[in-house]
Amino acid sequence: MSGEAGRRNAIVSAVAGEGGTGAAFAASLRHPALRRAQLAWAAALVGQVSIAVAVSVYAYGVGGASAVSLVYVIRLLPAAIVTPFASLLGDHFDRSRVMLLSSLSRFVLAGALAIAAFGSVNHWAVFVISVAIGIAGTPFRPAQAALLPSLVDEPEQLTAANVVSSTIEALGFFAGPALAGVLLAAWGTAAVFTLVAVAFGISTLTLLRPLRGTAVEREEDERGGESFGEALFAGASAIGRDRDLRLIVGLFVAQTLVAGALTVLLVVTAIKLLHTGDASVGWLDASVGVGGMLGSVAAIKLAGRRRLTPSFLVGIVLWGAPFLLIAAWANLEAAMFAFAVIGVGNILVDVSGFTLLQRVVDDSVLARVFGAVETLVYGSSVVGALTIPPLVSAVGTRWALIVVGLFLPGLALGCGSRLLRVDRSAVAPVETVAMLRALPLFAPLPALSVERLAMKLQPLEFPAGTTVITEGDIGDRYYVLASGAAEVIIDGAIRSSLGPGEGFGEIALLRDVPRTATVMMTEPGTLFSLDRESFLDAVSSNRRSLAAADETVSRRLGALSGTV
Repeated sequence: MSGEAGRRNAIVSAVAGEGGTGAAFAASLRHPALRRAQLAWAAALVGQVSIAVAVSVYAYGVGGASAVSLVYVIRLLPAAIVTPFASLLGDHFDRSRVMLLSSLSRFVLAGALAIAAFGSVNHWAVFVISVAIGIAGTPFRPAQAALLPSLVDEPEQLTAANVVSSTIEALGFFAGPALAGVLLAAWGTAAVFTLVAVAFGISTLTLLRPLRGTAVEREEDERGGESFGEALFAGASAIGRDRDLRLIVGLFVAQTLVAGALTVLLVVTAIKLLHTGDASVGWLDASVGVGGMLGSVAAIKLAGRRRLTPSFLVGIVLWGAPFLLIAAWANLEAAMFAFAVIGVGNILVDVSGFTLLQRVVDDSVLARVFGAVETLVYGSSVVGALTIPPLVSAVGTRWALIVVGLFLPGLALGCGSRLLRVDRSAVAPVETVAMLRALPLFAPLPALSVERLAMKLQPLEFPAGTTVITEGDIGDRYYVLASGAAEVIIDGAIRSSLGPGEGFGEIALLRDVPRTATVMMTEPGTLFSLDRESFLDAVSSNRRSLAAADETVSRRLGALSGTV
């Protein structure tokens, strides 16, 4: 076996997921850049949820329940408004630098908050600083979610990385409040604010060195000709233009609508339907967290899979069907089991849905798409929470559970077949991906970028004797020979031959000149063609890819005194 053929087979094996779930998950954990990205996310999340607990307790001490409600609103609304602006940063600058700036800002503000809480500063200063911390954190999650695809070596690692992120989220929402509770009981809110500052400090230290994946070095991106308004709403526009993307985001929004409803239904179920008192609210809430941790174990199995819409649909159903179980069997044990199942569904939706978005959305707008999704999530969860009180008043708790329980399974039933088609179109054949990754021009690109590029290829069949491109013509496409053979002709003389796995046509595209040679098929075969815009966007987006392309052009021009 030749070295090139062996390399290509190794790529096919890796992309196909040989070694399965464990290999993909272990590779994700071993990857240095991925590890640091996840650690930064974990520390930032602990700070984020801890401050929510501390500020709520501080507000209650200042003004009771009404102050807690007011602070919740004034912390949530500015963050929701700022998110589209903040996510813009993740598509125009190095995403790890955006994460660093966010964590550093929150570290400084949290330190100021701790000092204010230890002193006798006016409580409004504490509230204002906490709002500023929330706003400073808005660029972090879109940038982190958009960064992960550029760090992985294989598509399967992306699913594993999202499993880790979701597991961190589940543990963070348990560990953060638990730590905050211990510190509150022992030393008060000022101690929790100090914990918050330490957490953001750890996140900052983790990100001091730029995160570089083995496959890509992301450069700052300047998009000339794009107005501020177009840049700001590019994420929303991308969702609006793409029917498949609208479907995925729409199901995400529907799920968070029910998540908002859950925050109210959980309390109503415990007190009005089960009659188990205030303490059972905590038990049911904890059941969701336990289910999330169990779901993380189950989600590890997704790491070796390329088809993710089945698990996404299962997660959507598990977000709804358990409400029907509670309505049918109104006892605490059944309710705890049902809420744990919802926790499992939450992990499946997050892992599968995030990975699907990362696969189908172009990298140039990925952070802004995640920003748009976060804004929609804020809004839909609020709508869900506001819907339940009038619904319970109108039909009662049991029927409210039934209505909410039927909503998502009904959507899954109606959209399931179409969503499965989205999954099929979002994954390129492994052989085609391997063929592109074996070419020096595309080898430096991130795994997901190569997969997206492979989905844009158009297969063409050519009989022997067919001229594929003609010397002097305008270059509009790049070609890769998948099977058969061809010869390169310059000024009527044969200069070289081409075999399977070789590409041609890059000189006219990169140098913006007419074709410098003719390529004719000598054996019948299959070619894959890539349009000019997609080729140039892919190659020019990465410094190493562009350097490899220039080297290929120079080598061919030097060796053959003019080629394709």
